[in-house]
Amino acid sequence: MLASRPPPLRTVLRWAAPFLRASFHSSAPRLRPARVAVVLSGCGVYDGTEIHEASAILVHLSRGGAKVQMYAPDVPQMHVVDHSKGQPAEAESRNVLVESARIARGKIASLAKLTTADHDAVIFPGGFGAAKNLSTFAVDGKDCKVNREVERVLKDFHKAGKPIGLCCISPVLAAKVLSGAEVTVGHEDEEGGKWPYAGTAGAIKELGGKHYVKEFYEAHVDTKNKVVTTPAFMCETELHHIFDGIGAMVKNVLKLTGK
Repeated sequence: MLASRPPPLRTVLRWAAPFLRASFHSSAPRLRPARVAVVLSGCGVYDGTEIHEASAILVHLSRGGAKVQMYAPDVPQMHVVDHSKGQPAEAESRNVLVESARIARGKIASLAKLTTADHDAVIFPGGFGAAKNLSTFAVDGKDCKVNREVERVLKDFHKAGKPIGLCCISPVLAAKVLSGAEVTVGHEDEEGGKWPYAGTAGAIKELGGKHYVKEFYEAHVDTKNKVVTTPAFMCETELHHIFDGIGAMVKNVLKLTGK
């Protein structure tokens, strides 16, 4: 008895088509990328955003598949610092939004336009701009005031249960605005100059925050408030260590978005 010939390929595909379509349509939908706002405070460590920190944040967000939009308050800087001398430049003024646009390659919006409806998380790089332009911490310490739009953004994201990332000096913003928030700026002792800004930890406690000692390569996660912080340049260490610590912060922020 002769073996029966197999059906033509066209017939097999026609028979299998309904099953293939069902399998395709029943597969899990792809999650959309996390939408993350990054808030800048100028351009340059002494009077604005710490550029290495901002770049590290953007690299890690890119690697994590996030969609990023940058913002900055449309206000004058507290002052302008000549970075080659580390001293204020007399009779010179600059705008925070305009200067921040340098880091954003021009793709930036006023902080007044930032809403929780458009984003899943917000991240604040460090640099003295956080303490001079986003707040008055550099001058007033525990009695500082926070820029009105910065305060609104922090409160709105907190209320919405959306994660907030901060690094370097910027955790003081969360400590001031979100009572009882857990943050880190690294160690609480200078240790021979390795942690030159260790006194900030005490100020955070006076602001009403809770400080946790962490290494430069670590991030602290306040799961209750969804606040993630890392020391970054609060420590005198190599750039790649700062990069890794910021990576830990960004990774945990993205994890908290659930995206």
